[in-house]
This record gives sequence, C-alpha cells and structure tokens, in this order.
Amino acid sequence: MAMTDTDLVVIGGGPGGYSAAFLAADKGISVTLVSDESQLGGVCLQRGCIPSKALLHLAKLISETREAKAWGLDFGEPQIDLDRLRNWKNDVVRKMTGGLAQLCKQRGIHLVTGRARFKSSDTISVDATTSLKFKHAIIAVGSVPAIPGDFASTSPNIMDSTRALDVESIPGRLLVVGGGYIGLEMGTVYAALGSQVAVVEMTDGLLPGVDRDLVRILQVNLKKKFESISLSTRLKSFKDTSQGVQVVLENEGGTTERIFDKVLISVGRKPNTQGLGLATTRVGLDGQGFIHVDQQLRTSDPGIFAIGDAVGGAMLAHKASHEGKVAVQVISGDSVEFGQRTLPAVVFTDPEIAWCGLTETEAKAQGLEITVAKFPWGASGRATTLARNDGLTKLIVDPKSQRILGMGLVGSGAGELVAEGVLAIEAGLPVHDLAKAIHPHPTLSETVMEAAEVFAGTPTHIYKKPR
Repeated sequence: MAMTDTDLVVIGGGPGGYSAAFLAADKGISVTLVSDESQLGGVCLQRGCIPSKALLHLAKLISETREAKAWGLDFGEPQIDLDRLRNWKNDVVRKMTGGLAQLCKQRGIHLVTGRARFKSSDTISVDATTSLKFKHAIIAVGSVPAIPGDFASTSPNIMDSTRALDVESIPGRLLVVGGGYIGLEMGTVYAALGSQVAVVEMTDGLLPGVDRDLVRILQVNLKKKFESISLSTRLKSFKDTSQGVQVVLENEGGTTERIFDKVLISVGRKPNTQGLGLATTRVGLDGQGFIHVDQQLRTSDPGIFAIGDAVGGAMLAHKASHEGKVAVQVISGDSVEFGQRTLPAVVFTDPEIAWCGLTETEAKAQGLEITVAKFPWGASGRATTLARNDGLTKLIVDPKSQRILGMGLVGSGAGELVAEGVLAIEAGLPVHDLAKAIHPHPTLSETVMEAAEVFAGTPTHIYKKPR
C-alpha cells in the first residue's frame, strides 16, 4: 500500500468538502481531497440541488405557458422530449463538475478517487490501495436518502429522490410519500410534465416546522396542480401488480387501496457515516449516525473535524460550505466559530417559500415576545404584472429593540429575496432601516420595504389603522 503525507485530508467532494479544500489550498495548506465519485459536487450538484432546480425551471416554464392563456397568449400544449430534457439537465451538471475539476487542478489539490476509511486518528486508507497520513482531517461525507425498512424495495416502480431526478419516464399516476421540500419539489416537476400526483404526509401539515401562513398559500396553489394532498396519512403497505403499484393508505378514517404507476419515497435523509472506520478514532456519533462537533466543527478527536449533513442540523449545501470554511480557519489558527444568527432556507416549489432567522413558529414555541409585520403581494404592483398576487412577505421584529429577528416569504422568486433578510439580521439592523432604504419600483423587493413600513404604521399600498 502506497503511503503519502498531507497536512489536510478532506473526505467528501460535495459543496462542504470542496469549499474547505479550496480555501485551505488558498491559504497554502497541503490538501488531499478524497471523493468516492469521479466527479466533484456531491449530492447537491449531481443528484440534488442543481439537477432538481434545472427540472423545476422547466416545470415553471410549462406552468407559465399554460397560465398565459388567460393573458391572451396560447402556446398550445408543450411537446416534451424526455431524452433532450434529460440531456439538458445532465449538461448543466457536467458543466459545473467540469468547472470544479479545473478549479481543483488550478489550486494544486491532490484529488484521490475512492472510498476513505480511517485506520487511526491520523491515517486513512483509500480503497485499500493508498494510505494517507494527515495532520488534520475534515469529514464531509454528506447524506443519502432515508428509506425505512418497510419501504425498502427492489421494485422498479419504487423511487427515491435520486431515481426521480433521472426522469426515466412520466408516470400517469405518481404517489409522493412525504410532504417535505423534496417530495413537493419533485411532485411539482412531475405534475408539470403531465403526471397525476398524489401526496401523502404523516403529520397534519405540509413542510412541518415552516410557518403555517406561508405554507397555506403554497398549499392552495399545489391543490390546483396535484390530484390530491392527504395529511395525517401514511403508506401502510404496497405491492406490485399487473396494473401498477397497489398501495394501502391509512388515516383516522380507515384504510384506502389505490393503484399508482410509480411511488416516490421522500421521507428524509440520513448521514453517510457508515463504513468510515470511525471506531478506530475518538470521533463520537449519536444514535442516528450524526457526528458530534462543537461550535468550531471539532469532533472529540482533536485533529478531526466534521461538517455538513454528517453533523446534522439543517441539511443545506450553503450551511456545509460555510462550515467547511470555518473548519479551515480554525485549522489555520483563527479564533472563529460557526455562530451565524441566521441560516436561510428555500423550498423551490411554485410559489417558493423562503425564510431566515427566527420563525414565528419558533418564537411561539419559545414564548418570545415578537411583533409580526406582513405585507401581502396583492398590493404589489410588480406581483400584479406577473399575475402572482398570491405572495406574502413578513418580518419578525423584537418590539423593544425593534431589531429584525427573522424574515419569511412565499411567492414567485422568494428565494432571491431572502438574502436581504439575512444581511439585516446578521448586521443587527432595526426595522426602520429597511423602511428607509429606497427599493426600486416596480420590484418584488419592495415588499420587504413595505413590510417594514407596516411595522412603522406607514405603509403606502395598504391601509393600516393608526395604533
């Protein structure tokens, strides 16, 4: 077995892993990046964020061509060429993975392809052919779809999110199990392509944990696109038949049998920490396989750090990227922590939902005193020109200091607007600063300014009784 030395080994080539490796190389650290895939980008780029957003862009385009009939434009029904659609999506991925490979080469990073396994607290092996001795390691192995044992199946008609993104076919009838962001995003894609989509969710609401006033607006829209949305309902059993997948759905009203062509299981993700040989180190895991870390992303083994989905919390690419950079800064001797007051999240349905900072749901659960200022997009000129008045922008404000604690939005392009809230919260801005900042007209960004004006009691485009 060939033995080499490196200052830093990064295990995992996703957004967290390559961001950490790139920053470390920029700082002059000798870096070896180990990825079990031939292309960099991880789940996000190859089987998650990027391909799904490419498909969601197509889905929105299809929806808009249909909506345009009411405006006097009739494009007719779209003709879908699945092969060209898949090729376009794959081209997007190839362009980005190719760019990452070039950036890796330009930085002089030693890229090793294979599965890493710890042999001790300062050594890993890669596919039993290469041994690497390191001073520091960053574990950035990501996550995989969680398929409960009852749902595990070799049936070609049962899909996880990875297979769903391959768009092998357009099923006539599709059951989506799970009302979280993955299930709703993929359901949106397949509904636009022509599938009759039914969604079942075990809890009493879609997108558990997200503020209900935002979810309600999305749910009204999804009810128009989906065949059905069944809450407090679970998939009890399924089996392949000559007609398709026969499923038994169960709720408080009893059980129902239905037939679908395909079933998408999207009930969450789990850390990809099995098989890493962590038992040979002092790295600690919880009962679900997540790695214990402190605010500096250190594990209980001093030379080993962990980031991203492997450490739990919000499983978001931008969280992993930031954590990777923090870990490298700590390794470089900087006194920093992953202590951001806000972490933005976006659900890329149509309409989109986005939020950052403190949510109204969290505030109520914690018994915090807050003031909520809402501006409905029905009063937005730009939203009206887009025929998308179904949006809402709201601010969560501390009534004493009047600082902005959180922002929530639902509407077309909400994900592009939430960053203003991130900046305001991180900077500790009072709400009147947003109200006084001139926003361009007519834009959807004005809804942020006008939500701040609602708090002040001086909104222009809605009437608010004086306090």
